[in-house]
Amino acid sequence: MRVLLVDDEPLALIGLRMAIEDEFGDMEVVAAYSNPTEVVTGVMEHCPDVVFLDIHMPEIDGLQLARQLQAVAQGIEIVFITSYDQYAIRAFELYALDYIMKPVERQRLIQTVMRVKEKLNWKNSMKPPRSDASWICCFDRIRFRHPGMESQPVKWRTSRAQELFAYLLHHRNRMVSRSALLELLWQDNEEPTLMQLLYTEIYHVRQTLKRHKMDMISIYAGELEAGYRLDIGDARVDTEAWEHAVKQMGHLDASTVGAYERVLLAYEGGYLGQYEYLWAEHERERLRLLWLYNMNKVSEFYERHGMPDKAIQVNRRAQDLYPEEEGCYFALMKLYDAIGNKIEVEEQYLLLQTRLQKELELPISAHVARWYEQWKLSTA
Repeated sequence: MRVLLVDDEPLALIGLRMAIEDEFGDMEVVAAYSNPTEVVTGVMEHCPDVVFLDIHMPEIDGLQLARQLQAVAQGIEIVFITSYDQYAIRAFELYALDYIMKPVERQRLIQTVMRVKEKLNWKNSMKPPRSDASWICCFDRIRFRHPGMESQPVKWRTSRAQELFAYLLHHRNRMVSRSALLELLWQDNEEPTLMQLLYTEIYHVRQTLKRHKMDMISIYAGELEAGYRLDIGDARVDTEAWEHAVKQMGHLDASTVGAYERVLLAYEGGYLGQYEYLWAEHERERLRLLWLYNMNKVSEFYERHGMPDKAIQVNRRAQDLYPEEEGCYFALMKLYDAIGNKIEVEEQYLLLQTRLQKELELPISAHVARWYEQWKLSTA
């Protein structure tokens, strides 16, 4: 894999280069730039597979530079590096593959590189989807769906079998070490029977797949049973297909807004959202931000075109799925104000107070509280 690095801080650039070269023998850093004005020429010269790009640079905004890179090198993957969390959602405007917060942590870098490799492998081996494919549904909870049928919840023999399948699916097409699985499922337990327990859980997973007629999914043992690898065969994963559909939507206008809404409606809840798996949190948050960004884009489109009722519907759906998302309440307050509905403005602010301050013990953002106080004065 060919990698190009961009960061205006020379020490950060050196650190990232060393981290990549020390950790990944199959990754070649073909160039590294601290001067962002040289990057477009460098990409055309070196043809990297992926660019690790700092967002906050003095001479040019990293998001603007990424647009230029995607224009001259279609299909190039972008990973943003940032110290500023507010850039995370903006990054998805360009459909960056991932983002990493500074300082870059080793495990977080490994996770991102694995994601890059998966994406490149997927692009290289992509086949036309079969119309009769079975589906593995990961929005909200794990379900299986066969052609012409509704998705069915999966009844696992044990909670460990459920998490084992979810973890192997999350790392599909990669060998997961036996030690990693033991640590995941039994943590610091050192009982001598743990290996037998792992074999038993693998057996339970295989039997569950067979019972649900998902035989196209295979679990392979590594040499000397050093680990396990899950292959989904011809099955498809709904979250993966959904993200691909989002990235194919193109420009938002009157002719495409309906398609936008249909694709966004297919987002049925967080990735493995019903399970409190810490290892899934990053992917859950990444897909959530991608969905919220596009929901906000559709809402703003309707608002600009004089359709506040449509914009309200969009924000209500976002609020239903993520009642802790302050931006939804603020958007609804402004929309209701625009149509003169004072009662709903008050209701949204009260709901926000209840959910943030009372339930989560978090303060309302200063700009939201200030807007509300000014609105109260103007409508008194």
